[in-house]
Amino acid sequence: MTAQTDSRDRRPRRTARRRVVDTGRREQLLRQAEEIILAEGFTAVTVDELAQRLGCSKATLYSLASTKEQLVLAVTRAFFREATAEIEQAVQAEPDPRQRIRVYLAGVGTAMRRHSHAFYDDMVGYEPTAQIYRKNSAAAAHRVHELIEEGVQAGVFRALNGHFAAQVVAVTIDAVQSGVLLERTGLTAGDAFSELGDLLLDGLSSTQGAFAPPSTADRSPSGQAPAPG
Repeated sequence: MTAQTDSRDRRPRRTARRRVVDTGRREQLLRQAEEIILAEGFTAVTVDELAQRLGCSKATLYSLASTKEQLVLAVTRAFFREATAEIEQAVQAEPDPRQRIRVYLAGVGTAMRRHSHAFYDDMVGYEPTAQIYRKNSAAAAHRVHELIEEGVQAGVFRALNGHFAAQVVAVTIDAVQSGVLLERTGLTAGDAFSELGDLLLDGLSSTQGAFAPPSTADRSPSGQAPAPG
């Protein structure tokens, strides 16, 4: 009877101590799991492999999430949440309305370098994570639209269809993440977003530059623009 009472008394104390340790260990394990999943994707990685590589038991791993699917969802949400916070912090620190779009796109490029094509393929191929991706892609397009409107209000951007420009950015982000655009251009993700920033800012600029089409008076009688002098 005494032994049973002692046993019952010990179990709650061990559980409480374990919770304290797990609270400190939880973030570490989640970070390590995130690094593995972002680098290698999640389809080919089993719970047994994750536990072995993290140096913990499967029971400990399941204390982070009840299933592998829930762990994958937690990692995916954390990736977008952290990336959004970092990008927004950088945007808010930039006082120039023109440069805010460039800062935003550079931040997206930096975030994308954190995950592999394998993760992207797994993410868009699994409906629960694909929903998270679509939600964040829509949020990115909306944020670009906001930045364009802020530039228009500040007088540094032309008044144009900001929604269309934002959707162009969203499509480009997806093409870069999938690897299609990088394969076809030979650019890195960072270079691609730098180029996109240049194209977008040149197109949005409120000043008339060298890209304005020649007027009718500048054309030769044949209808062709005169050759450069």
